[in-house]
Amino acid sequence: MRLEVEDGIGTIRLDRPPMNALDVAMQEGIRACAHEAAGRSDVAAVVVYGGEKVFAAGADIKEMATMSYADMVARSGALQSSFTAVAQIPKPVIAAVTGYALGGGCELALCADFRVCGENAKLGQPEIQLGVIPGAGGTQRLPRLVGASRAKDIIFSGRFVRADEALAIGLVDKVVPAEEVYAAAREMAATYVGGPALALRAAKEAIDAGLETDLVSGLEIERLQFSGLFATEDRRIGMESFVADGPGRARFTGR
Repeated sequence: MRLEVEDGIGTIRLDRPPMNALDVAMQEGIRACAHEAAGRSDVAAVVVYGGEKVFAAGADIKEMATMSYADMVARSGALQSSFTAVAQIPKPVIAAVTGYALGGGCELALCADFRVCGENAKLGQPEIQLGVIPGAGGTQRLPRLVGASRAKDIIFSGRFVRADEALAIGLVDKVVPAEEVYAAAREMAATYVGGPALALRAAKEAIDAGLETDLVSGLEIERLQFSGLFATEDRRIGMESFVADGPGRARFTGR
């Protein structure tokens, strides 16, 4: 596990050959990389990438098979929070999915704001075939993304979802040839480099928090975030640039 930073884009690189099995060490590495990416001012957007052949094929079942109920009670909160750390990165996050994204791998991809996948990708929540259910957000994030009935089909059956179906149901946002996945994800991330970082953060927080509440409360969240941005340098720059030169010409500072 490592965070690589280049040209304003941070890549959280999953690196546990051959299948990037998400054992406890990987989970904690994900948390550490997410916190680092969140705190670095030189990172404008984040790509989560497992390599050319596989995103992550799921949890380390050999490790999990030896765990008791008491063991999992103690561990399950940390498992969920390590993935939630990715969802809470206050910057745009893109999952670059090649090959398998199964179980915990699919749940990790669900924590991103966008998912770019290769034509060879297969996503799914096969935990039911092990006699358990998703435990790192699958039963909650998947239905919020694709709807309850589609999520139930995927989770109840444990089947794999191919790239074309994943695109059709909104599980992924873009499908490209497998060898172009990382480049396509970086291209998407690059659109946020040099952008109004505080406004992007506010937009992400307003959307994510608003989805968890009623409309009236969500509108209040939006109002507070909107009003708060009038204290930023970027708001002044953006509006002055618009008045002087029209839209799309502002040079933001991230402050």
